[in-house]
Amino acid sequence: MTVKLRLVRMGKKKQPTYRIVAAESRRARSGAFLEIVGTYQPRGLSVAEPETVTKIDNDKVLRWLHQGAQPTERVAKLLKTSGALEMFDAAKAEMSAEKSAAKAAAKAAK
Repeated sequence: MTVKLRLVRMGKKKQPTYRIVAAESRRARSGAFLEIVGTYQPRGLSVAEPETVTKIDNDKVLRWLHQGAQPTERVAKLLKTSGALEMFDAAKAEMSAEKSAAKAAAKAAK
């Protein structure tokens, strides 16, 4: 089972909003998903506020990334702006440094 972090389209005609979800890669775009990890509104909240609105729960995203979920291209860009990918890369580098230190200590003990 391959899990992807991807967008599910919601909203009215010509006014899309998206949920960022963790879903199996074989499911339909707007099909069943495992968990909602955020929302994305590319058109903003209103005419007065045309800025895009992105709300992402970085803790949930990090949990899914550590479990092996792959973000789609668009979701990866959104995660970059929220800082979740940088947090994941830092944690991944820290884990690899710990593993290499443990290997070196084990090798020195022999």
